[in-house]
Amino acid sequence: MSMPEQGYASFEAFYPFYISQHQNRVSRRIHMIGTGLMILAVPISLLTLNPWWLVIFPAVAASAWIGHFVFEKNRPLGLRHFVWSLMGDFRLFFETVTGRRPF
Repeated sequence: MSMPEQGYASFEAFYPFYISQHQNRVSRRIHMIGTGLMILAVPISLLTLNPWWLVIFPAVAASAWIGHFVFEKNRPLGLRHFVWSLMGDFRLFFETVTGRRPF
């Protein structure tokens, strides 16, 4: 499934393409772990008043990119659609933890 050059009119229209780019189980697991760590890092940083917890974000992004280049054999969507890709990461995470999508 390729992304049309003109883009998407909404996140709901984008999300099926996002899912098509996350078919490899190892890549999805890498994304799940990374998104979970990001979700934990923000409140920990705020509660401890230690911004060093936010250093995790570049490492998480790098691991997701490895998932795409090595396992999915595609380019990360965040390069062209950063906000929608991040929204897709969170939606994929919550669909997985609620059992609607396989881990």
